[in-house]
Amino acid sequence: MNAFFRKKSIDQLQREGAKNTGLNRVLGLWQLTAIGLGGIIGVGIFVLTGVAAAEHSGPAVILSFIIAGLASAAAALCYAEFAGLIPVAGSAYTYSYAVLGEVAAWLIGWDLLLEYTLVVAVVAIGWSGYMQEILQQIGIHLPAWAQGAPGTGAGHKVDLIAMLVSLAIAGLLYLGIEWGSKFNNLMVVIKLSIILVVIAVGSFYVDSANWHPFMPFGFHGVMSGAALVFFAVFGYDTLTTAAEEAKNPQRDLPIAVVLSLAIALCLYIGMSLVITGMAPYHTLNDAAPVAKVFSDVGLKWITIIISASAIAGILSVLFSFMLAGSRIWFAMSRDGLLPKWFTKVHPKFKSPYRPTLIIGVITAFVSGFTPIAEVAELVNIGTLSAFILICASIIVLRVKRPELERKFRTPFVPVVPLIGIGFSIYLIISLPEITWIRFIVWMIIGLIIYVFYGKRKSNLAKSFPNEQ
Repeated sequence: MNAFFRKKSIDQLQREGAKNTGLNRVLGLWQLTAIGLGGIIGVGIFVLTGVAAAEHSGPAVILSFIIAGLASAAAALCYAEFAGLIPVAGSAYTYSYAVLGEVAAWLIGWDLLLEYTLVVAVVAIGWSGYMQEILQQIGIHLPAWAQGAPGTGAGHKVDLIAMLVSLAIAGLLYLGIEWGSKFNNLMVVIKLSIILVVIAVGSFYVDSANWHPFMPFGFHGVMSGAALVFFAVFGYDTLTTAAEEAKNPQRDLPIAVVLSLAIALCLYIGMSLVITGMAPYHTLNDAAPVAKVFSDVGLKWITIIISASAIAGILSVLFSFMLAGSRIWFAMSRDGLLPKWFTKVHPKFKSPYRPTLIIGVITAFVSGFTPIAEVAELVNIGTLSAFILICASIIVLRVKRPELERKFRTPFVPVVPLIGIGFSIYLIISLPEITWIRFIVWMIIGLIIYVFYGKRKSNLAKSFPNEQ
């Protein structure tokens, strides 16, 4: 059997999911949903809503979020079907292994390792910015050398706070999923509560006259706005990487995927309605549009609330994506595509502590010493590539294995997966050329590692020794 075609069977993966893998099965439906919400809702809810309205959609930004949400939901429904069918750590990597084969699985796993690591690094830098601003307001000023990476300002040598928060989240995950999920639950509760308060208070200051004209940039503007805000409505895939730490993964994972996206989308729509109703859309092109509109109506105290939500929200994003990265690394190593050394589970904390700590150190270094605004675009191309493969895999599996018992079924196949594929392709071809170049280079490096290591060392290769 050629390496390109060798696959794990669905039955084999289901047996693996039922085994005791050493990880701690403590996550229920709410904990899984909170991981998804942690990955989806960050500080962008206070920024993207205003920017998209001012530059693209006007008050029709609500339609942009609905369209983006539906497109993201198409992929989410495909993830949900796989999550119920294959309750194994690794998310898109594991699902691809079962349907598209080892090479495709390796490439998507390699892709997601880069994506999740970069998300953590980029978000850590954003968290550092918020913390430094708060510290300055209370009279604490970091020395210039500790305020940012080289090249980001006069005297900057390292973003010390970004490094420390990356290491702190890695340390939390090292202590195990039970304590980590409790921390994440608290951050998500704080974040959601504050967002609801902001929407509720803001609703008293809405002037419906600000919603006219509703679509000043036409439908093209609505679509370009949808492309911008699409990246605010993914992140639910992070919860599927924790399949082997869920109490009842086949039941809870599909529900958590759909529920986390639905809750997040409702909050984004609510925020869009409030801020476009509080101020004319063309005034919302601001670095902090939500804080600005509340300040303009005399509610300056709301900016403190928003800062608190940003702190909690960003911490939960860091947790969700570092969790996802370490679990994919663990799954790839267990399959032999990366060294088995990384599969060691901590005897006390039941965590895959080696990849967790390594990702923590890497993200600390990147966030501390690298200005990565451009590299951050790799996050987008990585996510969209995963969406395309997952949606395509659902179509393939429905044709090849229609008899499988599915705990959750993606509706209207192949229409729904094709919507996910189409929207992802539309967005991926619009990314700048430099992003494509970096992505291709990363994939080439991955292929070299696979050819010289993974192809020979994978568990499936040992089952087909004649290939060597």
